[in-house]
Amino acid sequence: MKKKSMPKLINEINTIPNMDVLIESTRGFEKDLSKLSETEKAAVIQKINSCASLFPTQRANVYRKLRRLPLPSNLNGYESSLYTLRVSRTLRVIWAVDEDPIFGQVIFTLFRVVKHDDLDRVYHGVAKSLYQDMFHHNLEAAQIS
Repeated sequence: MKKKSMPKLINEINTIPNMDVLIESTRGFEKDLSKLSETEKAAVIQKINSCASLFPTQRANVYRKLRRLPLPSNLNGYESSLYTLRVSRTLRVIWAVDEDPIFGQVIFTLFRVVKHDDLDRVYHGVAKSLYQDMFHHNLEAAQIS
């Protein structure tokens, strides 16, 4: 019996065969994208497409490119799927990565493309709109206690 090498094991864990990658964009993302120069648009699209093509076979490498910013409130034990992706020194994409292993797919939802200086403010705005029910529930629970 042959012992598996560690790199192979890690590769097997991070490979999801026949995974579909769906990319959905919001109006906010489309509006932000339309305001960028052609060079910036191309860079954003290239970076997103690169992550989408790598995800089925190099999931861990894609997650290493992503960052989560702290949220102002907990999500009742849930983990946020909201991330930022660095496109360039000045541009970031705010998106969600939702894996659905039952249906063999991952959904990238593109929320915004922002300048780095606006990242915190816009990220928290997106998080608030996504998780408003959980934030509201936490506020009610705190008031009852």
